[in-house]
Amino acid sequence: MKVNPYETRKLVDEYLLFHYGADDEILSWESGPRNALGFPVRSVTETFAWSSVPPGARALDVGCAVGRSSFELARHCGEVVGIDFSEAFVSAAEAIRAGERLDYRRFEEASTFSTLTAVRPEDVDPGRVSFQRGDAMELETSLGSFDLVHAANLLCRLPEPERFLRRLPALLRPSGQLVLTTPCTWLEEFTPVSNWPEGSTLGFLKQHLEGPFVLRRVFDMPFLIREHARKFQWTVAQASLWERSAF
Repeated sequence: MKVNPYETRKLVDEYLLFHYGADDEILSWESGPRNALGFPVRSVTETFAWSSVPPGARALDVGCAVGRSSFELARHCGEVVGIDFSEAFVSAAEAIRAGERLDYRRFEEASTFSTLTAVRPEDVDPGRVSFQRGDAMELETSLGSFDLVHAANLLCRLPEPERFLRRLPALLRPSGQLVLTTPCTWLEEFTPVSNWPEGSTLGFLKQHLEGPFVLRRVFDMPFLIREHARKFQWTVAQASLWERSAF
């Protein structure tokens, strides 16, 4: 049986660094793309810079990984539900929410690594955040509705992305905000070719979201994932901000 890479310690370590590492811990090269750092924080701050969410808002963070964006949402929202398909990711996020200092490995070269520690961001009320394992294509009706749905770099990792998109209108309250980011990296190992967009990913989103949603903004969001001291994944995600129609 094929192992889900998002359940491996290697990916948990990489994502803990991606979410909680300091800038210099991720990128020591001054000439590197430093504007791509801090993506889990920027995906939230960009949302609130361009949208209005009511005080005490209820937010859903789908594909929350190890939880940093959920904690950032809690700075603005009264309740945040973080959901991820990876049990290993959710376990790490919950440990951090509970106040644990979570050690993880940052690989240097070959099998050498240094040990860093992930901690919950300061000034975040952990009582506002909960984490659970779930499938973005089968989000339960018991979740209720939300003022904000945040889904970062999730779409092109789903076997059937249309199922997720069809579920979104019922998740958002009228005038609710939806932020989607995606690197538009469609791979057969995650999504059968028959379920890829026929054209652009943005066109695919418009096809499935326009009507229930109004597209408010499209912008680029670079991000950087460190694999080891001399190898990085530099990617430019396409971000889109949508508003749920008031009918």
